[in-house]
Amino acid sequence: MQQFDLIARTVGGLGYDLVDVERGERGVLRVFIDFPAAVAQEKGLITVEDCATVSHQLSHVLTVENVDYERLEISSPGLDRPVRTLADFERFAGHECTVKLRVAMPGSANRKTFTGILVAPEGDKIGLEFEGKDGLALLEFTLAELDKARLVPQVDFRSRKA
Repeated sequence: MQQFDLIARTVGGLGYDLVDVERGERGVLRVFIDFPAAVAQEKGLITVEDCATVSHQLSHVLTVENVDYERLEISSPGLDRPVRTLADFERFAGHECTVKLRVAMPGSANRKTFTGILVAPEGDKIGLEFEGKDGLALLEFTLAELDKARLVPQVDFRSRKA
């Protein structure tokens, strides 16, 4: 079984979604978790206790499966969360996102990176409304054409009470 699938199955069994896995320097294995879309609104943000729960279970599973790592780090995906699957694009439709394509789109003056508002996928096509030269434009792409995508952090400092 592949490492990503093993981690995804373990994290999913605990009631979380696996967002990403990274290998860092000196044997660091970083695992990013989130709540599934269906319960994310009611559960809120990932807490330290959530990370500890996943870390405890995952360290046992990785030991049993002989996965080589020195240090395990469990984290929330953060404000600039990666968007990877069609379900992610559907979940975050209406949010601002930066998209980088593998190859420049025809007629885009060799441009690969776009920032705009995600449009819910239709079939395998994903949309991004962005400000073009002539006003609002729609970029359509598939997951195969996508290099990476991340949400643009939205922070409102005005809502803090003094």
